[in-house]
Amino acid sequence: MTLADALEDAFVRCRDMDGSLNERLDRLAAMVRDISPPFADSVDRLVARLELADAGADAPAVGDPMPPFILPDEEGHLVSLERLVSQAPVAITFHRGHWCPYCRINTHALARAQKSIEADGATIVAIMPDRQQFAAEFKAEAKAAFPVLTDMDNGYALALNLAIWMGDEMAHFVAAAGIDVPSFQGNDSWIIPIPATFVVGTDGRVKSRFVDPDYRKRAEMRDLIAAVKSAR
Repeated sequence: MTLADALEDAFVRCRDMDGSLNERLDRLAAMVRDISPPFADSVDRLVARLELADAGADAPAVGDPMPPFILPDEEGHLVSLERLVSQAPVAITFHRGHWCPYCRINTHALARAQKSIEADGATIVAIMPDRQQFAAEFKAEAKAAFPVLTDMDNGYALALNLAIWMGDEMAHFVAAAGIDVPSFQGNDSWIIPIPATFVVGTDGRVKSRFVDPDYRKRAEMRDLIAAVKSAR
């Protein structure tokens, strides 16, 4: 079995297991370490580098105004933050790409939580640097009903201090797994966003945020649901 096939099998098994989102993500991380210890060690070094640099610490904080955006969705329609928050609070979720198994599990969980979030009067929008066709695949795989926006060249992530360079070592392992990030993004920068979740109120200010340079960790759905309830 190739590395790509082994990682895909691990993704499917963790996506479908019982447990909270982070329990499934932790299990995936453990399986990746079993599949390829060098790959897992490279991830640990990347995370350590980002944590040492306080990556993501300067992203918008609770109480800050959320910088505006106008980005295309998976069908090419422009979506603006201004319009979203004029209707309801919004949970804005950043993802590394449709190729990332952690992001895929996260989006699967978001799609399952969407009814609860909408019942509390809020909406969801996902943002990723992959081009439109891959944003559409990402949405379809998760059976998500919320828009998936393309942040071309990570322009919005850069504005939020969320964009990081993957690094040569990690880029080597990702490419060795058959993941062609340059083709997916339309550039060869190997820059990706730190996965993050912001709940923004109708006043345009951040009500809650989850930012962690360790991409193996994400905002739990129960915490996100509680955050959108508080943002009403």
